[in-house]
Amino acid sequence: MRQINFTDKLINWYNQNKRDLPWRKTSDPYMVWVSEIILQQTKIEQGLPYFKKFIIKFPNIKALAQAEVDDLMRIWQGLGYYSRALNMHKTAKIVLDKYSGIFPRSYEILIGLPGIGDYTASAISSICNGEYKIVVDGNVMRFFSRLFKLDYQVNSLVLKRNIKKIGSELIIKSKPGDFNQALMDYGSLICTPKKYQCLNCIFLNDCLAFKNDLIESLPRKKISIKIKNRYFNYFVGISKNKKIKILKRLKKDIWQNLYEFPMIETSEIINHHQADKLFAKISSFSKEKLTKELIVKHKLSHQNLIIKFWIFKSDYEDKSFVKLTSLESYAFPKPIFNVISQIQ
Repeated sequence: MRQINFTDKLINWYNQNKRDLPWRKTSDPYMVWVSEIILQQTKIEQGLPYFKKFIIKFPNIKALAQAEVDDLMRIWQGLGYYSRALNMHKTAKIVLDKYSGIFPRSYEILIGLPGIGDYTASAISSICNGEYKIVVDGNVMRFFSRLFKLDYQVNSLVLKRNIKKIGSELIIKSKPGDFNQALMDYGSLICTPKKYQCLNCIFLNDCLAFKNDLIESLPRKKISIKIKNRYFNYFVGISKNKKIKILKRLKKDIWQNLYEFPMIETSEIINHHQADKLFAKISSFSKEKLTKELIVKHKLSHQNLIIKFWIFKSDYEDKSFVKLTSLESYAFPKPIFNVISQIQ
């Protein structure tokens, strides 16, 4: 496939089919950075409302750097992969202190900031600084694996190296920002994981996977990782003053810096009798009786959470109790946030 032929066809397709997205109407690296971080592990249709809320709340790097972590987590609540938000906060502080609040545009500086890897640095530097840095995300890996018959495992270093080599030769005849966004859009809209649109593909006659009936086989699937089951038991005590105890998760685990109720993790699901015994370990509530239970199942990438909420009335109250009516102002993990209305 001749370089200029591929590049021209791709850019022409992009100009006619590109999605109308707010971060594509600016070359502000802060806006592009926010969109790229939000869209990691998140589909555009889910991420777009979060992007709009985020920019309203934190319109520039200074506002983000000076934000309280709890405020940031409330905006991020429900997106998952919360370390992304914490790294954004760290980066914002560095940019404010080290670069006088001017968000970097060059790949070499960007790659050294927290939470910014090769993909994000390539995207920002190509879109905002015109650097010829090819992006390699899941969409690009799938598209190039099929088009050029790159028979390697998805996300492997050898696959990424091959794509970088091919892409670096193709990108130089274009506006690099448009080229990268076109690649991502093409993989997302045409060369999709399952409902791929080969008959609508402008590269159908060049696609080696199509010619060899390998569309469903490429890229090669990742070796499956064993899913771990975890069992969380939340003890939800409601005081006479309609207050409830909440705590912040501080250890390095899922949901770090989000709020939760007092919790004991067990090795298996437990019954009411076993919960009473565990309940006695929470000294402040030891004389109370459980009155209600709720169960929720929640899937993460490598974990299945089986969550039980053991709800009871309590005469006890301390400084960590907050009003039931104020719970929605705290950043909770999604499965906890979703049951708050049932607790009330």
